[in-house]
Amino acid sequence: MAPIVHCVRHAQGVHNLGRQFYGIQDPDLTELGQQQCLDLRKKFPYHKNVDLLVASPIRRTMYTCLIGFQPETERGLTVIALPEIQETSDNKCDTGSDLPKLKEEFKDQPVDLSRVGEDWNSKKGRWAPTDVALTARAKAARQWLKARPEKEIVMVTHGGFLHHFNQDWEGFDPVVGTGWKNCEFRTYEFVDEEGDNASLKETAESRERRRGAEQPLTETEKTQLEVTQQRTAEEIKAVA
Repeated sequence: MAPIVHCVRHAQGVHNLGRQFYGIQDPDLTELGQQQCLDLRKKFPYHKNVDLLVASPIRRTMYTCLIGFQPETERGLTVIALPEIQETSDNKCDTGSDLPKLKEEFKDQPVDLSRVGEDWNSKKGRWAPTDVALTARAKAARQWLKARPEKEIVMVTHGGFLHHFNQDWEGFDPVVGTGWKNCEFRTYEFVDEEGDNASLKETAESRERRRGAEQPLTETEKTQLEVTQQRTAEEIKAVA
């Protein structure tokens, strides 16, 4: 049986304070961001069930996972850094640190960097900020998670990437670049047990927790929304 995936957006980073900070490479969490991680730790209800931690190798996601899910690391879990789930743009703030720097910074932390290659932050080829590349690595990430033997997974990643990963553009704000709040978490299950796409659907419990009794979009509405939002995002990017 495919695992359940708890998707989490990282806590507030310095770049979230304004566009003037977009030129900082791999920025730190803010003090508020660190507090958001502690709040996440308190309110996340499934700590005892989680048997795998996965995070983007970008520092803000790694620290969100290490702080927010400390109960899991204290009982022996390691954070697997998965480059496929890094952020979508090639802005400096969305570009991760070089591998040697990450190895040095996290050498005393329960972090597994074995899947992170030397070119992971190049923003070229499979890591490029193009629709084709983003669609491919989002699918690769879903397939990798679906094939894992664990039953309940936490994945800490980025607001922009989450829309590509979950193929769900409801609530997307093209100005902010996401419809997810810092440290927001939603729970998903795989719906195509035999399909190659490894499609996901938010659980009823998760959706009700954040949207009440509001009905989810149909698959046709989701597809139409995705096309519209991507077109709007491209228009904004062209003007910026």
